[in-house]
Amino acid sequence: MTDELSILGIECFAHHGVFDHERRDGQVFRIDLVLGVDTRPAAASDDLAETVDYGGLVDRVVAAVERDPVDLIETLAQRIADVALLDSRVEWTRVTVHKPDAPIQATFADVRLTITRRRAGETAGNRTGKEEAPA
Repeated sequence: MTDELSILGIECFAHHGVFDHERRDGQVFRIDLVLGVDTRPAAASDDLAETVDYGGLVDRVVAAVERDPVDLIETLAQRIADVALLDSRVEWTRVTVHKPDAPIQATFADVRLTITRRRAGETAGNRTGKEEAPA
């Protein structure tokens, strides 16, 4: 069984984008992070060591967003997913990168990309990391 832990609206200032002015001037990015985690061990023990330390995770996500620039939010989203999946308790993650100040001439509310990633080798319903035999 997997529960969902959500951390929404993580605000970062970074220098990502394909245009020179984006790299030079920077802009705000907002990150929504959803983690698939079995929270039963933490609920039973009431011990932080049994669950994801989301404060520490947010610090690592902000550091990942603010480090070396990339052209695409697709690359940035994958970088964030990789950080989230470093914690072995995270079975999957859904990352949304919001780029509200994207260089678009029309009036718009937001540009956002959402990706979902599972731990390598896992498929839905398979947490062993081994391939399931076909039925």
